[in-house]
Amino acid sequence: MIPVQGFAGQIVAILGLGRSGRTAAAALQAGGASVVVWDDGQAGRDAAEADGYALRDLTQTASYAGIAALIVSPGIPHLYPTPHPAIAAAWAAGVPVDNDIGLFFRSFATDEWDGFETTPHVIAITGSNGKSTTAALVHHILSESGRPAQLAGNIGRGVLDIDPAHDGEVVVLELSSYQTDLARALTPDVAVFTNLSPDHLDRHGGLGGYFAAKRRLFAEGGPDRAVIGVDENEGLYLANQLSERHGDDRVIMISSGQKLTEAGWSVFARKGFLSEYRHGRQVGSIDLRAIPGLPGAHNHQNACAAYAACRTFGLGPRAIEAAMQSYPGLPHRSQLVTERGGVRFVNDSKATNVDSAAKALLAFPRIRWICGGLQKEGGLDGLLPGLAHVAKAYVIGREAAEFARQLPGIPTDICTTMSSAVAQAAAEAEPGDVVLLAPAAASFDQYDNFEQRGDDFMACVRTLP
Repeated sequence: MIPVQGFAGQIVAILGLGRSGRTAAAALQAGGASVVVWDDGQAGRDAAEADGYALRDLTQTASYAGIAALIVSPGIPHLYPTPHPAIAAAWAAGVPVDNDIGLFFRSFATDEWDGFETTPHVIAITGSNGKSTTAALVHHILSESGRPAQLAGNIGRGVLDIDPAHDGEVVVLELSSYQTDLARALTPDVAVFTNLSPDHLDRHGGLGGYFAAKRRLFAEGGPDRAVIGVDENEGLYLANQLSERHGDDRVIMISSGQKLTEAGWSVFARKGFLSEYRHGRQVGSIDLRAIPGLPGAHNHQNACAAYAACRTFGLGPRAIEAAMQSYPGLPHRSQLVTERGGVRFVNDSKATNVDSAAKALLAFPRIRWICGGLQKEGGLDGLLPGLAHVAKAYVIGREAAEFARQLPGIPTDICTTMSSAVAQAAAEAEPGDVVLLAPAAASFDQYDNFEQRGDDFMACVRTLP
């Protein structure tokens, strides 16, 4: 655990008692703070009280007397669509609002580091799609190369739940827009921006607010190195804002599909080959096509981001390539479940938005596509580039018929349930086909989360006759 610094002898309030909230409470106590807590759900309050935490109704401005700070769990809206009443009350009382990410960055470094030969570092990764894979891949490469590393944030352990740093260790953080938006301290050594596509627009008041939340990772603390995906205008803008001159190699530009040879430092993938350029000269390359854990152009972009981040720590191209070869991939992200009779079954339940689903469709030539769920804003037009690879769509979810109506020219079956979709797709699949779960929608109409949806897909596949 990382004991929180700066609040010894003070009272700190916690709003939201999920994983991050409860860990923050324990880390604050470990640092000498007193903690009061509140949760909107009675079950959460009862559990916290049973664990000895003092409850205080934080929706009342008067409750903030003597409170030094309010720490908010990431799922709680603080500005859009409307501020949570407890956050509005903290504002009215003049109490600073922060989250566990902000507490981590103010507390990670300690006096013990003065005795280390190599200072610990933090790599923080954000973006719309690919950040989990990129973070896990960076952690895998570092670990395989003998560099001590921990993986935390929106993946793995909570940021305050990790172990205090060892000599030379690297902490790899995946950070969502919910986490970067509110943190009062954001000071990674290396920051990575994968890409941007519309997501969580209600929470951020539109696409501009969503990008602004991601941008804070780079603007607030000023990382020593920035790895920026430039396949969208937002990435180009960010790279330009961070560069002080042409060829500024503190900014590493990455792309999947574009040839980047003019930047000071760039890493890009084209036709399955990764290339690294510095000041107009190629200095490294990897054939990504033979790496089983990184299929498709979207994973090649993740590979470019991970490669660039690891190169900032002095790892050589061959060492990175060797580590990539053994990368197993993440559950629910282009995960090969099994192959039966020449038909592959792939679980990409994490493809919860249109952009990520479109990239999954482009990764395979002929697809039996299981899709549908709780549709997000913006419609399905973004899927068009990948629909040519779809032999047939098998639509699940409570609004399956409406989802199918938005797939013009694509043969569809309204299956509603996962078991029906898997059974029909498997029965009609031919050798060489891929039965792909890439929903392009949230899971909450039928499942608690995308993991549960992916687990159901895999269970249905494994029980096929």
